[in-house]
Amino acid sequence: MADIECAVEGRVATVTLNRPAMRNAMTLSMWKGIAEIFKQLGENREVRAIIFTGADGNFSVGADVSEFAAVRSSARDSADYEVAVDASSDAIAGVPQPVIAVVEGYCLGGGCHLSMACDFRFADPTAQFGIPSANLSIIYGVRSTKRLLGLVGLTKAKRILYAAERIAASDAMHVGLVDHLGADAKGDARTFAEQMAEKAPLSIAGAKYILNQTAMGESGSLAQAMIDHASDSEDYREARQAFAAKRLPRFKGH
Repeated sequence: MADIECAVEGRVATVTLNRPAMRNAMTLSMWKGIAEIFKQLGENREVRAIIFTGADGNFSVGADVSEFAAVRSSARDSADYEVAVDASSDAIAGVPQPVIAVVEGYCLGGGCHLSMACDFRFADPTAQFGIPSANLSIIYGVRSTKRLLGLVGLTKAKRILYAAERIAASDAMHVGLVDHLGADAKGDARTFAEQMAEKAPLSIAGAKYILNQTAMGESGSLAQAMIDHASDSEDYREARQAFAAKRLPRFKGH
């Protein structure tokens, strides 16, 4: 059974971390696999939204610490490991489609890293968040910390990183780590994903790029090209025609 599964139903893809016996702990090969899967999904025009979740009641307890002696035993190994970790979250943030993390059970450390790269986090009441790097003498990565800061603000980010506390779903909702809390988080995420799948893909891709680049303090050098492309697209012409005909537009993503 694969450690990561990907299924497409209609215009919505679902990516599932699938190491339930290890509470979906992330191995180095899984970090690399996430980057490749999301890269492929980002190139698939038939996929309009992505749900990202974990198998059997947990999102992920984070990095598989049991393999650190083999893959993260020195400063050089740690730097290489962080490159793979950042590549996974950058791939999630970089796909043009909206991504919804569905969080049940544990979402810790590297699990938080993955969820924060998503556009939205839908949690059920069992969800528990936390970043235990201060328990392991590890400094949370720069890009992960930027995303945390953008979601919760400076003081809350400091508390999460300094104290390494577990955060219940309702508290995570309060501080900004969760966007939607409900007993049927998967069903709610599916409904929202299908809603977004009806919208103009070029509009969503452009908004996602500009917002993420701005939040990370980066230049967003492709923004104007994306705006120009959307303004000269078939979808824009279709939207104008649909408006005039008083019907729903049929977007194709080009």
